[in-house]
Amino acid sequence: MRLTKSTDIALRIAMRLAVLGEGDNPTTREVAESVGVPYTHAAKVVSRLRHLGVVEARRGRGGGLMLTFAGRTGSLGLLLRELEGVGDVVGCEDEPPCPLRAACRLRGALRSAQEAFFAALDHLSIADLVASPTGPVLLGLTARPVDAARPVDAARSADSARLDGSADPAGPAD
Repeated sequence: MRLTKSTDIALRIAMRLAVLGEGDNPTTREVAESVGVPYTHAAKVVSRLRHLGVVEARRGRGGGLMLTFAGRTGSLGLLLRELEGVGDVVGCEDEPPCPLRAACRLRGALRSAQEAFFAALDHLSIADLVASPTGPVLLGLTARPVDAARPVDAARSADSARLDGSADPAGPAD
């Protein structure tokens, strides 16, 4: 199983924000540069992370992005389920549908394997991923140039419920 590019970007952004000091609230553009992704993709992902309650974005002077408490300490497995969705790993119902789907056990086995993957991450959080000695290494990373020719998947269009259950109508901070 491979994570989508938007989930990869979301994890990079969350980890980057997790190692910043109090009061360090970078813009979406600054975070995009620091994790090596195009701004447009980072903006879509930040919007999704905001809807999930993982990131807070403030506009204006003193604004920027910050990781919420839920984003820092929430279950990594739950976050990945929200970002990836829990759909089928294989396209049994795609066009044309698989002729073996009625009696096939592969779909169920792959669904179980997918859930085992997420469950293995349930006990971890973003804070666990950046805990010392990793944190200082992440802070020392310099921004690498973004390769505009590199294809990147767009963030999924359907937003799921926020992890904290609230709604937030504002967009990402620039």
